[in-house]
Amino acid sequence: MIRQFLPRQHVKSVFSIDYENIYQKGFRAILFDIDATLVPHGCDVTPDVESLFQYVQSIGFKVLLISNNSDERIRMFTRNVAVPYIPLANKPHPEAFLKALTVLGVEKNKTLVIGDQIFTDVLGANRAGLDSVIVNFLPQKNETKLGKKRRIEKILLQLYRLFGLYDQQTFGEIEKREV
Repeated sequence: MIRQFLPRQHVKSVFSIDYENIYQKGFRAILFDIDATLVPHGCDVTPDVESLFQYVQSIGFKVLLISNNSDERIRMFTRNVAVPYIPLANKPHPEAFLKALTVLGVEKNKTLVIGDQIFTDVLGANRAGLDSVIVNFLPQKNETKLGKKRRIEKILLQLYRLFGLYDQQTFGEIEKREV
């Protein structure tokens, strides 16, 4: 039961991931969540995110955005980037994740999901048979209160780390070393 809610790894942010290492491990596609993963909820794409997409694509990754948001929201987000997307994904149901594999023409074992929520991104990835990495969520400006679900996720992530439940063998150390 707990395995359904367990990501392979937990890292600080999408910008702290060593994507070259992940590519060397055989992954060829990344499915990114948008809100609170790449940008705070409702925000436009940033130059840093645009650069991130260019960088991971230059390594050789296929990239797709998978979101429970509306088509209008994602279209607004992607107006300056050429990245396919699946709106209204109904995560954590696995159908949209499996559709993403078809859209990108990749296999399950070569696809990584990166998101900020255990109960949507991680659970959906696991139900679809995909590996996942969870990042710390990006709060909205002036957001001071954590919702009940976020508090539960925070506790689970602390327990996962405490008990060494993350899969070091699939990825090894995927967080970039600070210089």
